[in-house]
Amino acid sequence: MSQFTTNFKGELIGKNIWKNLEQFEYHVGDYPSEEIITVPAGYITDFASVPRTFWSIISPIDRHAKAAVIHDYLYDYPENYSRKEIDEIFLEALNVLDIKIWKTHCLYYGVRLFSWYRWNQLRTGVAN
Repeated sequence: MSQFTTNFKGELIGKNIWKNLEQFEYHVGDYPSEEIITVPAGYITDFASVPRTFWSIISPIDRHAKAAVIHDYLYDYPENYSRKEIDEIFLEALNVLDIKIWKTHCLYYGVRLFSWYRWNQLRTGVAN
């Protein structure tokens, strides 16, 4: 089974903007796997980009936060991953964290349906 091998340690540096203080890792697929995603110290994230309207249902910062950081990092640095593969790694990570099934579905389908815009911004160099 996939696994996070280290914890996220972060510092709030702006309005809902966090800086990763220490590198952390996620093993894709069966642990130990040769496919390891390493988020370096210094990486900036907003965790889950949940619209404020839905924060009472799904907070941007909750048990799913580590999966959200992995997802953000892979969108920023996709290397050899497609958008769909990154979203599936996110889904896998949510399951590893044992997130409630309804919340897992909301988060996963949220990124599948609405993250294309951010993905395209990053790929075309238009992201701010």
